[in-house]
Amino acid sequence: MGIDGDGVAAAVWNDGADMEPRLSPRPYLHPVRTRAGVVVTEVVPEDHRHHLGVGVAVPDVSGTTFWGGRTFTPDRGSVLLDNHGRQSSRGPVPHPEGGWVEEVSWTGPGREELLREERRWRARGLDGSTWVLDLDCTLRNTCGRDLSIGSPATNGRPGAGYGGLFWRAPIGPTAPRVLGPRGMRGEQALHGSRADWLALAGDAGGPWTLLFHQPGGHTDPWFVRAEEYPGVGPALAWEERLPLPAGRVLTRSLRTAVTDGHPEDADALAAAVIALP
Repeated sequence: MGIDGDGVAAAVWNDGADMEPRLSPRPYLHPVRTRAGVVVTEVVPEDHRHHLGVGVAVPDVSGTTFWGGRTFTPDRGSVLLDNHGRQSSRGPVPHPEGGWVEEVSWTGPGREELLREERRWRARGLDGSTWVLDLDCTLRNTCGRDLSIGSPATNGRPGAGYGGLFWRAPIGPTAPRVLGPRGMRGEQALHGSRADWLALAGDAGGPWTLLFHQPGGHTDPWFVRAEEYPGVGPALAWEERLPLPAGRVLTRSLRTAVTDGHPEDADALAAAVIALP
């Protein structure tokens, strides 16, 4: 089904139910397009087949992976384990305040529900070349015991603190440029930073820019890749595991401006995106 708003034909929602178990099946958006129709997401790419467009993916919930693929272990490195979870959704329904909302059940390999999530999507036009996607995620521990969220970094792989809301972009003829506030430039400068925003400016299928911001007061470190593959997301467990006690609720949001071309003034675009209610 399509996710749209304010006349913007924004994205296509998929339930992900037919994905193979090793990919940790989950709902996702793909394709997501610019106003001119350029696709700015990727699904099941050859480099990381468990990358599924735009969604919520966590590599370690007390040992269960909702990221897919291999798991990084302290003693054996990255290995394929029988620990893949699944996110199941009946599909988005209209939210009374605009956009769409869906209830997502996160179950482990034995089908026990670990988490219950409310996920909200909102698409809004900004100007003639840009629209904005808001993704809000509220996770509740429903299994009756304490859990924690980890990452390859918390298991001993430096710089790999990924996990949470994640956007996989397509590979183009060259790696996208990575931009940030106050002249910050490059993957190394933005990776692990708590910058107010960051952007990827790529050319896969045509020129596009994705500008990311974390609304709601959260400033998780940014996980960003450009040279190896293009992908961005705020990291829930950058260096330390994130406790999620029984019954506790975790909320996170990601706002993304989807733009045709490469804006001359990324700071001005960021200011307009951040100012949105």
